Amino acid sequence: MNKLIFSLALAFAALPALAATSIKATVNGMVCAFCAQGIEKRISSMPATKAVYVDLKKKTVAIEAKEGETLDGKAITAEITDAGYDVVKLETVQKSVEQIKAETKGRK
Repeated sequence: MNKLIFSLALAFAALPALAATSIKATVNGMVCAFCAQGIEKRISSMPATKAVYVDLKKKTVAIEAKEGETLDGKAITAEITDAGYDVVKLETVQKSVEQIKAETKGRK
């Protein structure tokens, strides 16, 4: 019984560690698929980036960190700004890009 309780406690303690860390950016100036592709390509080339999702309608860019890596919000903002767009809001979320993408598509 003690082993079961210990195992459950350990499993619940590990759950937050399994959640992916992502940054959601609200970006003004994206108007076409070419804009989205350009941002996606630039952010994907950053060393800590695992996945990128760009939603033109919601003006959102979601970036997921590789396991064990930390995303640099200032560097991401600089990449997007250098590409010619304005970052209005930046927030860190404990979700994967796939989860963010599913939520966005579910709200349409």
